[in-house]
Amino acid sequence: MASLFTDKVKIVVKSGDGGDGMNSFKSFKGFANGGPDGGDGGKGGDVYVVGDKDKHDLIDYRYGAKIEAGNGERGGTNNRYGKGGADAVFSVPLGTLVRDAETGKILCDVYADGEKKRIARGGNGGKGNVRFTTARRRAPHFAQKGEKTQPHTLILELKVIADVGIVGFPNVGKSTLLSKISAARPKIADYHFTTLSPNLGVVRRYDRSFVAADIPGLIEGAAQGAGLGHDFLRHIERTRMLVHVVDVSAAEGRDPVEDFRKINAELKEYSPKLAALPQLVALNKCDSYGAEENAKAFARAVRKYKKFRVCAVTGEGTDKLIDACFEILETLPPPEPVPADEFEYEKPDVNEFSIEKDEAENVWYVTGGLVDMLERNVVLSDPDSMAYFQKILRDKGVIRALKERGVQEDDTVVVAEVEFLFKD
Repeated sequence: MASLFTDKVKIVVKSGDGGDGMNSFKSFKGFANGGPDGGDGGKGGDVYVVGDKDKHDLIDYRYGAKIEAGNGERGGTNNRYGKGGADAVFSVPLGTLVRDAETGKILCDVYADGEKKRIARGGNGGKGNVRFTTARRRAPHFAQKGEKTQPHTLILELKVIADVGIVGFPNVGKSTLLSKISAARPKIADYHFTTLSPNLGVVRRYDRSFVAADIPGLIEGAAQGAGLGHDFLRHIERTRMLVHVVDVSAAEGRDPVEDFRKINAELKEYSPKLAALPQLVALNKCDSYGAEENAKAFARAVRKYKKFRVCAVTGEGTDKLIDACFEILETLPPPEPVPADEFEYEKPDVNEFSIEKDEAENVWYVTGGLVDMLERNVVLSDPDSMAYFQKILRDKGVIRALKERGVQEDDTVVVAEVEFLFKD
C-alpha cells in the first residue's frame, strides 16, 4: 500500500570543485616581462545538512535530488585569490539519519532544530604560478589545477522523535486518542489505515510536557514488511515508551487479547529493544456494549502490563493514562541521537595507482589517486612540468610496476591525459 508520507529517499550530493590557479606574469608600461603573479584558485563549496523543525517528511526529495555546491573560481592576476564556491545547504526534518548509500555508514543524525552538519568537503583551489618560483626556476609557466570532487549518493531516513509511541492494530482509536490528549488534529475515519503517516502531538500537563506519536496501525506480518510494515516500524525506534491501544469493544469481531499479543510479537521480531520498552495498555471504547466483560477478560489474560480503561472519543480515563506516562518518563534517560560512524568522505590517496591493459589495443592505462594528483599538477607544454611528471612516475614506482606487469619496449602507456611510448 503506497503512502504519501515520504520517510526514506535517495539523493546525490556533490561539493564544489576547486578553482584553477592562474598562470600569469606582471606586465605594465615600460616593463613587459615582469615576474609571475598568478593567484591561487578558490576553494569549492561544501555541502551541509540542517535540521528544520517545520519539516515533517522528506517529500522535497521524493523523486531524487542532486544537491551541488558552487565551484571555486580561477585565481586572478596580481596574486589575487579566486572566489570560493557557494556552500549548498539542504534542510531535513528532525530525526533524519544521513547514510552513505555505498557503505551504509551513518554520516550524521540530524536531531536538533538548526543543527548543521557538513556532509561533503569542497575541493581545494589550485596554486598559481607564483607559488612555483624557486631560486633556479624564477619564471614558472604553469599553474596547478583545482581539485575535482566526486558526487556521492546518500540515503535520508526519517525516524520520528517522540517520547511516547502509540501503537496498536488499525482502527482501534490511536489517532482519536492522540487528538484528545494533545492539540494534534490527525485525519480520523472508521476504516483501516486511515493514518498513512506518524502524527505528532505535544501532551501538556501544567509545566510538564511530552511528545506523543500516533504510529500507523500494524498488522500481523509487519516485521516482514506486510501492510505498512517496515515503512513505519522504524518510527517507533526512537520512542522511550509505548502506549498500546486495544479495542475492547470487539466490534470488528477480533479478540482484544490476540490483537495485543500479535502486535507485541511483531515488535519483538522487528527489534527486541522495542519489545522491552515500558508499555502501558489503553483499553479503548470502554463505553461500548460488551466492553466491560471484554476488559475484565483482558485483565485476567494479560497481567504484566498496567491497564487503563479509556474512551478516546470523550476523553474518559485519559487523565490517569497521561499521569502514568509522566511517571514512567521521569524514570527514563533522555533520548539521544544515533551515534555517527565517524565516517567522512576521504580524498584519494595520492600514492595509490592501478594498472590495466587493453589487450585488443595493446595499451596500458595507469589510474588512481596518484594520477588524479598528476592531472592537477602537470602542464604538457611546460618542460619543467613534464620533468616533474617523469620523476614522479619513477619515484612512486609506476615504471617499476609496469615492468613487472610485462610492459614491452615501445608499448603505449596512458597516464592521465599523457600518452607516451614506453622506453626502458
